[in-house]
Amino acid sequence: MPDDQIPEPFPIIEEGSRTDTAGGQNTASTAGTARESRVLIIWEKLSHLGLADTAVRVGTHLLSLALILLVVWAMREFYLRAQMVEPPKDAAQAAALPTPTPTNTPPKLPPYVKPANIFLGGIPRLAMVHTTIPTRPRTEVITYTVQTGDTIFGIAEKFGLIPETILWGNYYSLADNPHALTPGQVLNIMPSDGTYHKWSAGEGLNGVANGYHVTPEDIINWPGNHLNPETLGDWSHPNIEPSTMLFVPGGSRQFVTWSAPRITRDNPAVAKAIGPGACGVITDGAIGTGTFIWPSANHYLSGFDYSPATNHYAIDIAGKLGDAMWAADNGVVVYAGWNNFGYGNMVVIDHGGGWQTLYAHMSVINVICGQSVYQGDIIGAIGSTGKSSGPHIHFEMLNETYGKVNPWDFLPPP
Repeated sequence: MPDDQIPEPFPIIEEGSRTDTAGGQNTASTAGTARESRVLIIWEKLSHLGLADTAVRVGTHLLSLALILLVVWAMREFYLRAQMVEPPKDAAQAAALPTPTPTNTPPKLPPYVKPANIFLGGIPRLAMVHTTIPTRPRTEVITYTVQTGDTIFGIAEKFGLIPETILWGNYYSLADNPHALTPGQVLNIMPSDGTYHKWSAGEGLNGVANGYHVTPEDIINWPGNHLNPETLGDWSHPNIEPSTMLFVPGGSRQFVTWSAPRITRDNPAVAKAIGPGACGVITDGAIGTGTFIWPSANHYLSGFDYSPATNHYAIDIAGKLGDAMWAADNGVVVYAGWNNFGYGNMVVIDHGGGWQTLYAHMSVINVICGQSVYQGDIIGAIGSTGKSSGPHIHFEMLNETYGKVNPWDFLPPP
């Protein structure tokens, strides 16, 4: 191999840099130079590979982690040593000792004062003078005294009942007539929705239950009725004392309406059962137009609205005592006089075509039986006769086909 191609495997070391075993400085310098050379070679390789920045970041993170661990270790050592430091024995010995008490004189203690209104030994347990009983469903019938301003709807809402139940539970005082409600009156309040039945001699449980649309077991098993199935005997002739009041849970019945039946000019005598104002035979008279007007100057209510739920098939129109009242349409008077069932002075007009209108609680009646009247004619004055809480017109509209209809649907808007 030619001399100019012979490789130099090792770098040439100058004399000034040769190892001197006698001195350590040249040796250390050579070692440091070698390490620097290796670091540079590694760094150049990382740079060529594009990993220089990554290496810097990793190194920085590792150094930061090492510093954090070092600080944690130092703080831990500091606090452990601080807790283990004990006060010097000399300081403890220097503390003042308590003065010895003479053995021949007992210590004088202050007098005991009993603390006032202070409970010792934790939370006190107070004795209760009454027992709180959880609310249970009511099974017995209770009573309520009617207050001024009460209505069937208000009383029903107060006890969580439907209005019908108030009427059904008090037939012998209200007779299914909401106008019969008066302050001071004592009403039966049922424990839940249903009816109240007064037992009569000769009745059977099956018949009574069917009449109210329930089963005999519904009546027998109600706790408030206090019926013993073992001693009840034959259900067709049960051992129930006459006049016993029985609650019929879930029971219902038709209302008894006493105001006025359908009174036609052909047979006005059908109204004899409701009072002396019934008329005799009527042969002719005016015919209505089929449209209706308000029977007074006021077009708002002062009492009950149209409410089949409370057996009130009319509207109570406001008015002052003595205000004029007029016919809602043309027709013939088929009833004029007193009503025995709470309506006081009453007039009924037959308009033909199956229509009739009723006006109740009048103070004065200005028409007679069989008289033809025309829309807007004065028929009397507003009053408060009969079972009434104040002056107003109890106004009903009845159609031969549809029965007692809601006047709001046929009167012009107020």
